[in-house]
Amino acid sequence: MSTLSWTRRSFLMAGAAAAAAAHAAPATGRKKIALIATVMFKNSHAMHFVDRLAIGYVWAGEWLPPRTDLVSLYVAQFPETDLARGRSERYHIPIYSSIAEALTLGTGKLAVDGVVLIGEHGQYPENEKGQTLYPRYEFFKEIVKVFEASGRSVPVFNDKHLSTEWSKCTEMVADAKRLSFAFLAGSSLPVTRRLPAVDIPWGTPLSESVAVGYGGIEKYDYHGLETAQCMSERRRDGEVGVKSVLALRGEKMWAHAATRKNTQRLLAAALSRSRTWPVEGYPLEPVSFDWARKVFPDAFAYFIEHRDGFHTTLFMLPVRDFNYAGLNSETGQITSCQMFLPMPGSSSTTADFFNPLIHHIEDMILENRAPYPVERTLLTSGVLIAAVESLYRKGEVIQTPELDVKYTVPKESLYWRE
Repeated sequence: MSTLSWTRRSFLMAGAAAAAAAHAAPATGRKKIALIATVMFKNSHAMHFVDRLAIGYVWAGEWLPPRTDLVSLYVAQFPETDLARGRSERYHIPIYSSIAEALTLGTGKLAVDGVVLIGEHGQYPENEKGQTLYPRYEFFKEIVKVFEASGRSVPVFNDKHLSTEWSKCTEMVADAKRLSFAFLAGSSLPVTRRLPAVDIPWGTPLSESVAVGYGGIEKYDYHGLETAQCMSERRRDGEVGVKSVLALRGEKMWAHAATRKNTQRLLAAALSRSRTWPVEGYPLEPVSFDWARKVFPDAFAYFIEHRDGFHTTLFMLPVRDFNYAGLNSETGQITSCQMFLPMPGSSSTTADFFNPLIHHIEDMILENRAPYPVERTLLTSGVLIAAVESLYRKGEVIQTPELDVKYTVPKESLYWRE
């Protein structure tokens, strides 16, 4: 065993023992959470989740202490920028040397009431399509093994999309159903603040949705897909699945979009919600489809055809926010808004868009039910897989018979408004 691996394991074991002793106080009856992460550094997802689950967050105009107890951590990687050790010491939460030990608290049997899985960030390989191979599926299966060995299961949250392989995505959802545990997944976009604070009325006869987002392939495009899907799924008769996905870049993308009148209208409406304008370097003229085509010639987009004829388009442009517009097929009215996601380093550095997501996770663990269907994440994971494949194949239409994902959502709007 190398000195490095011995040092890491010694620290984990010593930290686990010391922190476990600190948690040996009489039971409070509160639900216990284990958090499984790839890595923790400044402004990583794991940092934001751990801080909120350990000390609380702003909710309903005041500071809300945690309603559950974060009692264990598993962290896979410890770079020079690591924060996990410091957070473990500060919050008296042990870091265990395996996922199983974090879930069992070293007892050999499941000893927590909920699991939070943060398979985001860290040094992991990319495949030839540019997809980062985060071990979300592999970590999830380790969690499932503990459930099976213990003869019981508890709610699980998975951060962002499920996997880069469709078979693994469906297996994760099937495991949750087979073992009867609440399974919540996805990002902050569907539940963060909206500007203005609007939702698509449940049962609206929508005909098309357009989202405008930013970032790289198989990274922030997932946020853009959720921006559209959390609105589109509220349409009349709910979601019925996706028939095909086409991804195009540059002039081929703009030429294809130019054949779709409603898509052009919706792009302009979504862009009008962006806070990017006006900035130096952009023409000071009305925002329109032709304007966007001129200003963003190298952008890319995903054109998604649903099984009921509904259309979703995600435009990935060099803006700095996520915006939505949807068309009512009966009235012609457009509903548009921005999903507010101020990144650390901007005018808002607290990343408080994680607050509503943490709130829903705690609700799930306390009530043993997911507030919204995991099928949203299953479908958007599949759409992203198909979109990356289409780009890899230079703009080939990808037929998606496997994306026969039907679901409906609650009438209640679950985004954050105060």
